[in-house]
Amino acid sequence: MIDRREFRASHKAMAAALARRDPAWLNDDSPWVQARLLDQRQRALKSELEALQAERNQVSRLIGQKKAAGEDATAEMARMKAVASRVKALDAEAREAEEAFARVLLEIPNPPDDSTPDGLDESANVERYRWGTPRPDITPPHWEIGEQLGILDFESAAKLAGSRFSVLRGRGARLERTLMQFMLNMHVDQHGYEEVWVPAIANRKTLTGTGQLPKFADDLYRLEGEDAYLIPTAEVPITNLYQDQILEASQLPIRHCGYTPCFRREAGAAGRDTRGMIRQHQFDKVELVWLTQPEQALVQLEQLLQHAEAVLQALELPYRAVDLCAGDIGFSACRTIDLEVWLPSQQCYREISSCSSFAQFQGRRAGIRYRAEDGKPRPVATLNGSGLAIGRTLVALLENGWQKDGRVRLPAALQPLMNSEFL
Repeated sequence: MIDRREFRASHKAMAAALARRDPAWLNDDSPWVQARLLDQRQRALKSELEALQAERNQVSRLIGQKKAAGEDATAEMARMKAVASRVKALDAEAREAEEAFARVLLEIPNPPDDSTPDGLDESANVERYRWGTPRPDITPPHWEIGEQLGILDFESAAKLAGSRFSVLRGRGARLERTLMQFMLNMHVDQHGYEEVWVPAIANRKTLTGTGQLPKFADDLYRLEGEDAYLIPTAEVPITNLYQDQILEASQLPIRHCGYTPCFRREAGAAGRDTRGMIRQHQFDKVELVWLTQPEQALVQLEQLLQHAEAVLQALELPYRAVDLCAGDIGFSACRTIDLEVWLPSQQCYREISSCSSFAQFQGRRAGIRYRAEDGKPRPVATLNGSGLAIGRTLVALLENGWQKDGRVRLPAALQPLMNSEFL
């Protein structure tokens, strides 16, 4: 959530930053303009209330003086009653205006950081660098490779749950499990994260804290009869472990990694990646989450990025790092660097990890604060990124390791865990 004080004190600068995301944020019907009108309404109500309270105090003194002097105070008493009635009505209006203002603030995205490139869509994203050499030949798509090996079963998945699900069999299931353990062990043993195991269901407050609600309600699976949802990413429960807490500066940075299944309706992805495992309703992911001091966030984002890259390098998967432009970053993010892995069947790079700084946006929404040097509680900054998306990693391993005899060579790091050089 944006800072109310900054909203009022730096309105023009914040508006310009939001326009970098999309000029439509400044349209008359946008939440940004609604918030501005509601803020003006609040200020007007506050001024009127202050004037009425001053008048009430003055009339009260006059009533006391007249009664003390034995004079008639009927007119003043009537005025006092009218003022009290108006104050009560204004109090109710002020509460409604505050509730409306708070609701609208939740719909305004995080202004992009100055270091985020300009641009309105992915065509303006900026490639930073590449690692590894992509294989030049075109391989079969991963679903064909997996079905030929007998490890991917989309027909059974469709029978069980519908489209955009998969069943992994035999060594495919083992590879999925092995990748989860491999990633978690690397982040704990080599990168120093504390592993957590969290629920895959979250309530409305928790999802609001990280920014999925209210904006992305259509992309979530809600539990019937409950105000709870299946999580779209482990970022949601892990970040909210510290919901409504005040941390000491000495505790920061806090760094967690965790595995969860993730669930997304993909409501806005009709017709995209309908085959295979690239875009599914249920998928597995290892997530990296940091809570830190705001002035450290962008430097530490580079460290988090390196931790995600280390997994790709250990698995011998060619990739590139891409700076997302202002129009392509997520709702809660102010700065995002994507890692995209090479898929030979498509002859292009596809996202496998999105590493973001949220500045104090999530800390403010979730009520996560730390005690600064002056002793005052301030919202923490948060970071997160996939370390990695397991299904997409499996896809990349199938295609990059595919051999002309139909087998798939595993990277050296996985061979001892899979007891084999090949799938």
